[in-house]
Amino acid sequence: MNSTMPLSAPFSAPHCSTRLDGRVALVTGASSGLGRRFAQVLASEGAAVVLAGRRIERLDALAAQIRAAGGRALPLELDVRDAQAVPAALARAEAEFGIVDILVNNAGVAEGRFATDHTLDEIDSIIGTNFRAPFVLASAVARALIAARKPGHIVNVASVGAYHYTASSGAALYCASKAAVIRLTEALAMEWARHGINVNAIAPGVFRTEMTADHLETHGDAVLARMPRKRAGEPAQLDSTLLYLVSPASEFVTGICVRVDDAQFPR
Repeated sequence: MNSTMPLSAPFSAPHCSTRLDGRVALVTGASSGLGRRFAQVLASEGAAVVLAGRRIERLDALAAQIRAAGGRALPLELDVRDAQAVPAALARAEAEFGIVDILVNNAGVAEGRFATDHTLDEIDSIIGTNFRAPFVLASAVARALIAARKPGHIVNVASVGAYHYTASSGAALYCASKAAVIRLTEALAMEWARHGINVNAIAPGVFRTEMTADHLETHGDAVLARMPRKRAGEPAQLDSTLLYLVSPASEFVTGICVRVDDAQFPR
């Protein structure tokens, strides 16, 4: 008896394209750091990219750079904490390029404080930016995709802080919000799988970005000395992970969080 199961459809080898021609991507927090790099990478692979953020002058400059390289980009001023602004932002993106079928929930804030030192405004800002906004944006994008009977990819940016914490870390709320993002990713992946919407997350370790610049400038030597390879990551080292999670290469992958941290922290 032949126990070999035939493939349901023929696949050429290798089955790992990262081209995004005809796709429309929205990246939040695109004015700097990882978001800026993510937008450039998606555009370089053929996606039309909607650059969302609060610093419109930076978004304009990035859009000009992407267009000069032959890509398509739309700068869009958006505070992700303003849920009322999301429908108009998606409508503008759709009018310009079509339905958003790639969402990168990258915008985030971190306050280096112990739990007892947070003000209520800081608590609301961190939760509103790091958790509420990804939920609102993902739901809005999924709603449009489901109505159009179209598949899509959502990538939520978490943090290695969701897995690693010490008594001296001083970022309990930030780390808790990123742990919530990972569970949100898992839950939405299950809810939307039948609609062809893949939801995954990336948990970066310590990378050199605008957000970490001051901390690395002040404490970098001590921080890096504790790491096995004594180094911080560069945003470009996330390119392959991002492209994998938004491209046909990962069509059978949903509900996971890829930890990209160079073994910087204990498992």
